[in-house]
Amino acid sequence: MKLSFVISTQPTRFQAIAFDPNFEGNAAHLANLGYDGIELGVREPDKLDVADLKRTLAKYRLAVPALGTGQAFVEEQLSFTDPDAAVRERAIARVKTHVALASVIARSSPSTPLPSTIAQDSAHDAPLVIIGLIRGKTWAQITRDQAHAWMVDALRDVARAARAQNVRLAIEPINRYETDWVNDVAGALTLIDEIGADAERVGILFDTFHANIEEPRIEDSLRACGARLFHVHVADSNRWYPGAGHTNFASIVATLREMEYAGWVSAEILPKPDVKRAAEETYKTIKPLLGK
Repeated sequence: MKLSFVISTQPTRFQAIAFDPNFEGNAAHLANLGYDGIELGVREPDKLDVADLKRTLAKYRLAVPALGTGQAFVEEQLSFTDPDAAVRERAIARVKTHVALASVIARSSPSTPLPSTIAQDSAHDAPLVIIGLIRGKTWAQITRDQAHAWMVDALRDVARAARAQNVRLAIEPINRYETDWVNDVAGALTLIDEIGADAERVGILFDTFHANIEEPRIEDSLRACGARLFHVHVADSNRWYPGAGHTNFASIVATLREMEYAGWVSAEILPKPDVKRAAEETYKTIKPLLGK
């Protein structure tokens, strides 16, 4: 397992992710601490200076295990279930730009280790785009069944685009206070089944903060992901850095080892008391558990 830290590439109101205009400074700090990668929160991929981003990643020998898409919902309210068809189309188009960016970055980044429970073939040896809040919610003016149908159709569309560019998608169960869609692992597995034949490259992002709220027992829910476990986010029970709350990370990592998970563990946390301290404390707690 390798360790990364989530950094936003653009200004955002989303609190549980760090943004600092000095991206290279953060990259240098993470590399000096010993991190293996940076997970990128990206609102608008088309507005990034991709050449400069790749230069910085190469300079500090940092991989990009995943791209987050949630800021498009937080900042612009783009989602797969919006009552306005034009908004739904923009949400799908936006995620496809994340897919394209993931493919471009992957071609110049160190290789990303993948869970050994997943066959090491072209379908799974691929970069990752996270599907979280952008999948949508229930709106008062439409039925839940209609919203659900739109979401599944959108996911099939995006999954086909991901397959064409050898990119994976990870559905993130998110707690009930942030969305009324897919709050737990069971819901995510059901949704993946509904995607059907297009779900070849679709798995689960397991976030310990959300799981602390929604899952009966974190370790059992991790095991339930099985081969669909594509990525892991760590944040403590208070969404601060691991070690600042009551989550048992030793037990969580032991479960991942039991599952022979060999993917990434990435810290998506409130940047408190500041991003540098948050990164330092995360490393102190998590890296010794992961080992080399």
